[in-house]
Amino acid sequence: MVGPIRRWQQRHWRERGKADRVELYTVVTWYVTTWFFILSWLMLPLTPSLVHGRPAALLLGVPLILVAAAQCAAANRLTRPALDHYLGRSRLPAGAHRVPAVLLGLAVALVVALAAVRGADRPTIRLALGAALLPYGMLYGLTVPVRVYLRNAAVLAALLMAAVGVADRSVAGLAGTAAITAFMTVFALVAYRCGSWTLSVLWEAERARETEARLAVAEERLRFGRDLHDVLGRNLSVISLKSELAVQLARRGRPEAVEQMIEVQRIAQETQREVRAVVRGYREADLAAELAGAQGVLAAAGIDCEVRAETGGLPAEVRSALGWVVREAATNVLRHGDASRCLVGLTVREGRAVLTVENDGAVTDGGSGGGGSGLAGLRERLAAVGGTLEADHTGPDRDRFRLVADIPLTTVRGATS
Repeated sequence: MVGPIRRWQQRHWRERGKADRVELYTVVTWYVTTWFFILSWLMLPLTPSLVHGRPAALLLGVPLILVAAAQCAAANRLTRPALDHYLGRSRLPAGAHRVPAVLLGLAVALVVALAAVRGADRPTIRLALGAALLPYGMLYGLTVPVRVYLRNAAVLAALLMAAVGVADRSVAGLAGTAAITAFMTVFALVAYRCGSWTLSVLWEAERARETEARLAVAEERLRFGRDLHDVLGRNLSVISLKSELAVQLARRGRPEAVEQMIEVQRIAQETQREVRAVVRGYREADLAAELAGAQGVLAAAGIDCEVRAETGGLPAEVRSALGWVVREAATNVLRHGDASRCLVGLTVREGRAVLTVENDGAVTDGGSGGGGSGLAGLRERLAAVGGTLEADHTGPDRDRFRLVADIPLTTVRGATS
């Protein structure tokens, strides 16, 4: 039994984001709550009356239990559409309340009839009435404004008091009916609508976090674009003008055209060197800057990031490779994980530099198919300096993701000396 549960967690739970997990947990709780009230407030209290009561109680009680089960099934089927309607994802299908309303009417009619024939005691009748109200109240409370919900609940309470009052002409009976109706009205509103409001706030925070991650990536792209524009803009304009001048001189047979083309060649070569310098600066990330940047970006996204790093005395190639690992790891945590805490550690021991990035989110590879991003790209960069990269889930429940970059310093120093 443990194996299938573990596989289900791997496939259906850990693949979900944090907000998606909370929503799934909430919806499943609503499913269970509806059946719990039907079982504890209707089936269990009513069973002794059906077994030891009069035949009339059996004739009314069994259909009541079947109708209540149908209410739960209908409520479970419409829970997701009602939640999507509340969250603004989609509109509730036309006529969605029709079947639950009919089932509610049947359940209430059977409860009133059971009270009229004295098929169960008064507390059981009140509990059965409350159990019949919950499935419809949950759906109705999610799909109409609160004011409309409360107004219609008051009208329904008055009708129920009148109907039950005909069968049970006592002040205690009327008070009990009013109390159970009020309780179920408030319970459905608080438990379901407030839960939906909490989910809406959580999804809004999740969207803000994703926007923060996209902005961080977009800002880096803009910086790179500005650097390229600064390098290429002026030089390409000069090349264009000098090329045009060389064409005009060549048409006139002037020897100065050769000098202009030599100048164009010189500017083009200079531009090529400057572009390489910009790209090298982009790829050869400064380790200290990347550590500080990762901590700042993750903190802005609501992730507690702790950095413990020893950056002194490392060769430039090692700092560049590890800086890229930090950058890519932070990007993966932002884009593909649901972490709340991240630890970045860099230690130098026994001639090796070991960088560890560990978080409590299920991070996936953000682009391993490409050569410049994802875990495959990181492995290529580390292989250039003799390093290795390991990435896997850890922890007792494998709910943490750890990325370890290991670079032997002796190999790097021997190659650069």
